[in-house]
Amino acid sequence: MLEVNTKAPDFTLQDKNGNPVSLRDFLGKKVVLYFYPKDNTPGCTRQACAFARNYDGFQKQNVVVIGISKDTVTSHEKFAQKHNLPFMLLSDPDLVAIQAYDVWKEKKLYGKVGMGVVRGTYVIDEQGLIEKVMPKVKPDTNAQEILEYLQEKN
Repeated sequence: MLEVNTKAPDFTLQDKNGNPVSLRDFLGKKVVLYFYPKDNTPGCTRQACAFARNYDGFQKQNVVVIGISKDTVTSHEKFAQKHNLPFMLLSDPDLVAIQAYDVWKEKKLYGKVGMGVVRGTYVIDEQGLIEKVMPKVKPDTNAQEILEYLQEKN
């Protein structure tokens, strides 16, 4: 994963409505950028729902939450509707941000080795620098850990 105090790579990806969203759009705000493997899988659903449960806390801190996977815009739209997700989901089928943020890794599943997205989260400060790196996060505790980190900083 990328290092703390390095410039966060900019990207432009489509949200669940097909609108282009760039990281630079959020300069001046803190951003939580979390990468996850796949919509509607058990771990990814638990992680997204945990971010949704904690969303008010992020909003009180004026923090933007963005989830990114290689799923399609349509998949994100259905996933967000099904689970009432209030934050942004961005589609990265070409692995632009996924590779830039070093979360495209070799994975082993049921004895088979292949490439895939590993769960990881970044906190990006108001100037666009990486403030915190959280590799191999747990889906159930990731959102709460970040919120506690942000609250301790204030």
